[in-house]
Amino acid sequence: MLNILVVDDEKNIQDLMRDILTDEGFNVETVGSITSAKDLIRKNSYDLIFLDVWLSDGEGLDLIPFIKENSNNSFIVMISGHANIPIAVRAIKEGAFDFLEKPLSTETILAVIEKVEREIKIKQNLEYFKEKEESNVEIIGNSPKIVELKKQIEKIAKTNAWVMILGENGTGKELVAKSIHYQSNRKDFPFVDINCAAIPDELFEAEFFGYEKGAFTNAFTRRIGKLELADKGTLFLDEVADMSLSSQAKLLRVLEEKEFSRLGSNLKIKVDLRVISATNKDIQKEVEKGTFRQDLAFRLSVIPIYVPPLRERGEDILLLADYFLKKFALENKVEPPILSEEVKHTFLNYNWPGNVRELKNLMERLVILNNESIIYNKDLPPYMFGNIKVEQEEYIPITIRPLKDAKEELEKQIIKKALKVYNNNLKEVAKALDIDLSSLYRKIKQYNLEE
Repeated sequence: MLNILVVDDEKNIQDLMRDILTDEGFNVETVGSITSAKDLIRKNSYDLIFLDVWLSDGEGLDLIPFIKENSNNSFIVMISGHANIPIAVRAIKEGAFDFLEKPLSTETILAVIEKVEREIKIKQNLEYFKEKEESNVEIIGNSPKIVELKKQIEKIAKTNAWVMILGENGTGKELVAKSIHYQSNRKDFPFVDINCAAIPDELFEAEFFGYEKGAFTNAFTRRIGKLELADKGTLFLDEVADMSLSSQAKLLRVLEEKEFSRLGSNLKIKVDLRVISATNKDIQKEVEKGTFRQDLAFRLSVIPIYVPPLRERGEDILLLADYFLKKFALENKVEPPILSEEVKHTFLNYNWPGNVRELKNLMERLVILNNESIIYNKDLPPYMFGNIKVEQEEYIPITIRPLKDAKEELEKQIIKKALKVYNNNLKEVAKALDIDLSSLYRKIKQYNLEE
């Protein structure tokens, strides 16, 4: 709800604007002189001030510095029946947002309010987005694949090219998108994310385009859509491959035209944004299956970038674990626990199907639930051992030996334990160890575990 002040010495203009703006649900006050305007501006806060160029006690332009000093967040729209280009230019230079010529129409007044609302929304969200996101975009890791990924991000960020981020669930695709945004020339504008998989067809337009008050049942107030919020910034389309074909067609149209209308309005809103999308699916296969539009795939995938799973960046596992332990310990105001050697060994040999997200969630749980200063295997969830309960004394001591031998010895012990727990049910053992039966047969033979 905007608070609006109208400063005009013509009574009919005051009445006209009061009627129009009140009907639209805005809070409106009107005055006819600079002196009265100053009194109100000292006492109240206004989102928008309509200011006539010529007033009974002076020039409206001379009031602009006072407004800037006392109500710096107010948007100023000049109005005049005798406007000329020099006056308009001076007004804009002084800090006016826009300039309208009389006679005023409802359409003209509401159109400029639309523009003001968009700018206000961007301002309101900008600091929130920056504070919430910018401090949380560091990509942790020194493995070769992550080093290469960081180099790619740095190059891509300098362009305005649209990016498709590929990778398994939990690998950090959104973090990569944020990193691109905050290294780009759009970093001072919002990063707006939207989970495409969570939006049903019937809500697509309301979510992306926004809507006017009364556009449909229960539309009690105007709502700004995601596209409008992301203007001048970055729109992140997460799980984009899960959109329906109908929603894909609507998205493609607005991305090509770079303009849209809110539901319940015919006013065209232009947007300038960068689109970064992400998916855990093979887009080309989705195109071949007919579940994703080829033209949209081309549009979104100007630059594809791949985020490796955690199992392919083993050097980073313990680094990330330590980072998350310290992060959650700080948040919970406790001393960070440390990982025992046996846990480090387990982490390095675990497959991490949930990737970084799984590791992050586990570290948070261990910080909150673990009362000891050291974390042992017994503190870890059973699924990390194929539902095998691993006691602390079962840990294989670390000795200096060839790494190949160490890996084989650990693998042998885990398979041996699994065979015992699952009573030699090879299907269950293979499932617990996340390997196929043929691989299990070979390893049983290799380690002489046949009975």
